[in-house]
Order: sequence, then structure tokens, then C-alpha cells
Amino acid sequence: MESAARTLISPARLRRPAARRAYWTIVVLVVILFTVVFTGPLYWMVTGALKSGPEVAQVPPTLYPQHPQPGNYAEAWTALSLGRLLLNTAWYAFGALAFQLVLDVAAAYAFSKLRPVFGNALLGLMLATLMIPSTVLVIPQYVTVIDLPLVHWNMLDSPWAIWLPAVTNAFNIFLLKRFFDSIPQDLMAAAAIDGAGPLRTLWSIVLPISRPILGVISIFSLTAIWKDFLWPLLVEPSSDTRTVNVGIYAFSQGLTQNVVIAGAVIAAVPTVVFFLIFQKNIMSGLTTGSLKG
Repeated sequence: MESAARTLISPARLRRPAARRAYWTIVVLVVILFTVVFTGPLYWMVTGALKSGPEVAQVPPTLYPQHPQPGNYAEAWTALSLGRLLLNTAWYAFGALAFQLVLDVAAAYAFSKLRPVFGNALLGLMLATLMIPSTVLVIPQYVTVIDLPLVHWNMLDSPWAIWLPAVTNAFNIFLLKRFFDSIPQDLMAAAAIDGAGPLRTLWSIVLPISRPILGVISIFSLTAIWKDFLWPLLVEPSSDTRTVNVGIYAFSQGLTQNVVIAGAVIAAVPTVVFFLIFQKNIMSGLTTGSLKG
């Protein structure tokens, strides 16, 4: 006989009308509270972009635009040169994603299936870097970017200044390794019996199974590059190579606040759309890798 699942409130108590009403009242209030907390800033940003300059600065603020001005979005697109900034950011983001999918997948596959000498020690050292605050690494990375060792290459104002630091992502390598660990060894043995080498096994067996976790890595990689501000501000100082976040900050001088907010809304749209399209991959990728079989 299977035991019933243990919960905070027993099923017998939930059968009572008063307890059931109190339970659902608390659940609804908690859901409403978290919805307001998470969507409140987004609502303020979208509606603030439709307000006039004086209305945005009004105290207390208005809950909705009194006289909506959708032309603020067109003005922001032109005044902030958002078309070029979005293309720059997309180029950096998808370039970093391509490098991560190639190099991080190769590293995780080696740690999981090829088992190199001192592999666990190297993985431990790699994961230890997650304990270091990212701001501590800014100066060493910047010194490396302005004078790449051995070749003495200055990568400022080039995509490589963003692509190369993004490749070494210990968290993504760890996620991929855990997923690869869950792939049955029988599949790997069957591929080896059929004469497939490590690269052929990776391409024909591992990668098709790993689509959920690859989707998760893609989402994490793209959003990390898209929302980053400090590092692109340092390594892409030219007006022609700026990302969208740095460009809005640099070009916003002299513009009204409502136009700047409209630019921020436009900059946020691609990541929101990308997330809504691939949101199912997040949970499926993170949970599938935790199951053995």
C-alpha cells in the first residue's frame, strides 16, 4: 500500500469548508502579491513610455497614461539609433552562443564521457570560479583584453572582447555535464560497437538527446549578453560598436525621461519574446538531466 504524499495541510483538514476557504484565500493572496512584485516594474516601464515628460516626473505617479503618446517609441528608435544598437547586441549575443555551444559542449562531454586524467580536479577548480564575484574579475579580464598574452592583440571595440570571456562559463559546463551523465552508458557502448568514435558519438547520439539542455544554455547565454552593461561599457567604447544597454545610457543625454523609458522597453522586447518561445525548455532541460535511466 502506497503512503499518501505528505503536505503542510492534511487532506482531512482541507475537506472542512472553513479550512478550504482559508487555504485558497492564502494561495490567491500570495499569487497576487508575487504577480504585482514581478510585473509591477514591467507595467510601470511600458506605461511610462506612453506618458508625457511632465507626467512621468509627476509625484505621486499616475497608474496609467492620461494622454497616451505612442510616438515616444518612434522618437526613441530614431534618437537612440536603436536599430544599429540592436544589431550590434544580437551579433555579440549569437556569436557568444555559438562559441559556448561548441566549446562548452566539448568540455562537458570530455568531463562526462571521456574521463580525462585529473578530470575531477579540473572540474572542481572550474566550479570554484563560481564562488568568485564577477566584479573581482573585471580588472584581470580587461588587462587581458587590451593586451592578449603571447600575441599582444588589443581586442577593444571588437566582438572578440565579448565573445572570448563569455566562452569560459563554468555553470553551463556543469549543467551540460550533469545532463550527459544521465545518458545511459548502454547507448555509448552500442555506438562504440558499431564503430563510432567519440566525435561521431557526440554528434549522432549525445547532441540529439541533449536538445532540452542546449535550449536552456541558449537562453542563459543570450540573456546574459543582452542584459550585460558593465563589461560592454568597458570594452566597446566606440559609438559604432556599443550594445543596446550602453547605447541607451550614452545617447540618453538631453532626451526626456519618457523617451529613454521607451527605448528601454524596445531593448527588452527581444529577450522577452525569446523567453516566451523557449520557456518550456527551461524546466524540461533542468529536470531531465536529474533523471537516471
